[in-house]
Amino acid sequence: MPKILVHGHRGCRAVRPENTLPAFEHALKVGVDVLEVDLCVTADDVLVASHDPLINEVICQGSQTGVAIRSLTYAELQRYDCGSRRNPSFPHQVLVPGARIPTLDAILRLGAPTKVWFNIETKMRERPDLAPPPEVFARRVLEAVRKHGVASRTILQSFDYRSLRAMKKLDPSIRLSALDDRGQGDWVELARSAQAGIISPRHDFVTPEKVRAAHQAGLEVVAWTANRPEDWRRLLEAGVDAIISDDPEPLIAYLQQRGLR
Repeated sequence: MPKILVHGHRGCRAVRPENTLPAFEHALKVGVDVLEVDLCVTADDVLVASHDPLINEVICQGSQTGVAIRSLTYAELQRYDCGSRRNPSFPHQVLVPGARIPTLDAILRLGAPTKVWFNIETKMRERPDLAPPPEVFARRVLEAVRKHGVASRTILQSFDYRSLRAMKKLDPSIRLSALDDRGQGDWVELARSAQAGIISPRHDFVTPEKVRAAHQAGLEVVAWTANRPEDWRRLLEAGVDAIISDDPEPLIAYLQQRGLR
């Protein structure tokens, strides 16, 4: 049977502070195939790993939470500690006091010597005013992955398909993934509208029929974000190609037991 790829969501946020270097380091240690990274951009145009466009007071502490990352320089952003507050959704998370929001450069540098892939998400749909224009965002990501020699191991994903179409124009060889959190559209049509070869739906949207139709259209299916064995089993039975998880280590063990790694 084909190998099911495992993406470490925000590194591995179930056990380390999300989108920090310790989270990505641990994800590499447990053997993920892909590091999933959210991107925002600072005032001085540095690509940094953050799911939220604003400093999230639940997981970060500093002089002023709730401020837009886009309004801060990278130096100012480094004043925030995002490793000392445990995400209440993940009680087993190991804190790393002093962990900062890292640059994409630092994450790529960490993974470049390995065989790991990078699934990089442009965060812009909800607050496009706090992100560069799609063409600029895509170009900066492309420059970064080329700089580190990992363009051939890069996926660009987004809910805002404009950045995917922009990347397609810049470098058609970069793999593209259309994210779906609404569950209403046809997957094949969504992927085509994004010019993507991957459809990435929320895991509870997945059905065998939808996966079959996607595969018949030449698409890969990457489900997010599944953390429970019962969800993994359902996704495997549906025939997905990869699973994004907050807790990749037990998922990897689960797949190994079934001869899928």
